Amino acid sequence: MDRRRVLNIYKALERHYGEPRIELVYRSDFELLISVILSAQTTDKKVNMVTPILFSRFPDACSLAEASPAEVEEIIREIGLFRAKARNIISSAKIICRDFGGRLPSDYKSLISLPGVGRKSANVILSALFGEQAITVDTHVKRLSYRIGFSNKKSPLTIEKDLMKIWPRRIWSSMSNYLILHGRYLCKARRPDCGACPIARLCEKRI
Repeated sequence: MDRRRVLNIYKALERHYGEPRIELVYRSDFELLISVILSAQTTDKKVNMVTPILFSRFPDACSLAEASPAEVEEIIREIGLFRAKARNIISSAKIICRDFGGRLPSDYKSLISLPGVGRKSANVILSALFGEQAITVDTHVKRLSYRIGFSNKKSPLTIEKDLMKIWPRRIWSSMSNYLILHGRYLCKARRPDCGACPIARLCEKRI
């Protein structure tokens, strides 16, 4: 796929969705980190339902570091894998409080050292908080990259490498967010709404 077509897709998505954004609700670097960890294999909507209570009780890393797993589990019970996620966010909070003075680190290597933070999560954080251009390959980006014709690979890392070759670096973060929104609201896995799709004429429509 040539870059002209990529940019036409980008411009069409920009017109349709406006300002690129993530849908997790957060007020601080710490809150975004915890929300991103909690969002694995569940929806942002469910995460946004439990985090207000969680953050009212544990407003920063050092307070969460002292929490009991049972108390955190009770708060986040409605989301998937809540026991493992409770352990991860408490462990991450302990590391941040102990090793980084209570502040979220801003480099990739330190971020992926935190329990529950992998490449995808680190890229979300680097993009949203620190203004770095980063490609986030979640389930939506993976599916749409194949469907649109950006990549025919299967693993997130190889998809990311393909996207890095054809997407101009300046749109890495915003294009990722657009594809996530597009996959969530129009180009769904089972029933893509091609009739309402702003990029239908540019899409290879691989199913």
